[in-house]
Amino acid sequence: MHPEKTEKLRAIRDEVAHLKASPLYRERVKNKVYPVIGEGNHEAAIMFVGEAPGKNEAEQGRPFCGAAGKILDELLASIDMPRKEVYITNIVKDRPPMNRDPLPEEIAIYAPFLDRQITTIQPKVVATLGRFSMQYIMEKFLLGAHLTSISRIHGREFAAEASYGTITVIPLFHPAVALYNQSSKADMLKDFQLLKKWKA
Repeated sequence: MHPEKTEKLRAIRDEVAHLKASPLYRERVKNKVYPVIGEGNHEAAIMFVGEAPGKNEAEQGRPFCGAAGKILDELLASIDMPRKEVYITNIVKDRPPMNRDPLPEEIAIYAPFLDRQITTIQPKVVATLGRFSMQYIMEKFLLGAHLTSISRIHGREFAAEASYGTITVIPLFHPAVALYNQSSKADMLKDFQLLKKWKA
């Protein structure tokens, strides 16, 4: 593991842990839960970016460890890609109350930490999970002209320029969608086939 990258990611973790400026900080302390920074390979070719932690994630401090996480694990297994090979994070690092959608001001306060994670890990692919991360990442990488509903652009590849070189942005459905819409799982399995070419 690259010690310099690990150090930078630890700094992000420590800053988020003490982020009293966040409207979600007090909620986290009150509920005695954890921020969810991210986990996985610090040299990952693929970074998955979700929206915000849910109840299980906040209790364990790990991304995608609840029901949606099981779906994500199934999707990764379908292309023989162990979770430890990729890096998984969210835009918002603390759980919004009652699992509501993240608010624009919450995205704004946590997004710089995601930006630093991307710059530190330098993935070749940023795969967004859900519409909030899709919108943020596509606008960040100047792909806003392609933005439309996720049902129209999921599974498409978009070339973009990061500070460290060309990357591919791939919008994907959030795995939680499969929990209440079983037919969408077939689309997800098909979309994940795209990621095979970046396997280690």
